[in-house]
Amino acid sequence: MTVHFIGAGPGAADLITLRAQRLIASSPVCVYAGALVSSEVLSHCPAGARLIDSQDLSLDQILAELEDAHRRGQDVARLHSGDVSIYSAVAEQARRLDQLGIPWDMTPGVPAFAAAAAVLQRELTVPEVAQTVILTRHGARASALPEGEQLASLAGHGATLVIHLGAQAIDQIAATLAEHYGSDCPAAVAARFFLNSSGSAPGRSATALAESARTWPMVVPA
Repeated sequence: MTVHFIGAGPGAADLITLRAQRLIASSPVCVYAGALVSSEVLSHCPAGARLIDSQDLSLDQILAELEDAHRRGQDVARLHSGDVSIYSAVAEQARRLDQLGIPWDMTPGVPAFAAAAAVLQRELTVPEVAQTVILTRHGARASALPEGEQLASLAGHGATLVIHLGAQAIDQIAATLAEHYGSDCPAAVAARFFLNSSGSAPGRSATALAESARTWPMVVPA
């Protein structure tokens, strides 16, 4: 028995790896966050699979489900949106599984920022413009950012910035970026762009980013 932490990608059923599809299809138990993992991806589960929506479960409750599957000798597909190496909360689950002696592994997925770049038809590392990509998140709705990782500090590098969880703080983010990149810096807002209620809102500049988000009806919390 193994708990498979699987990157479920940005939402579309065909934007997962072949390995992910095989593991999901062979696991009699699937644990997923309903608010983040689309029903399309769940279509890969085998008939009769036990589907457990974890969005309202505590860490202890999730671990109880994994322990139960372990006792039954049933593999678990533990789905996380995007890629499991970025903002997935895999670490805290893996530590507990190690303590319990339950085997686990990780299967990468298509990260949200890569999918957004594809929708926008943009390369994030343009020669002689930017050769560095910084992945970060807005810090107001989650754990505090470590010292030196505030957005203003990261923007000072002048690299391509990918900011997760920022749809609810567009005005603040745009103002910070404009100070470092200038008001004419290309920017875009993207959220749930591979789901039915999805899309992307490219802005002409960092200043226009906030206005794009306010007037774009498809923006949802990212």
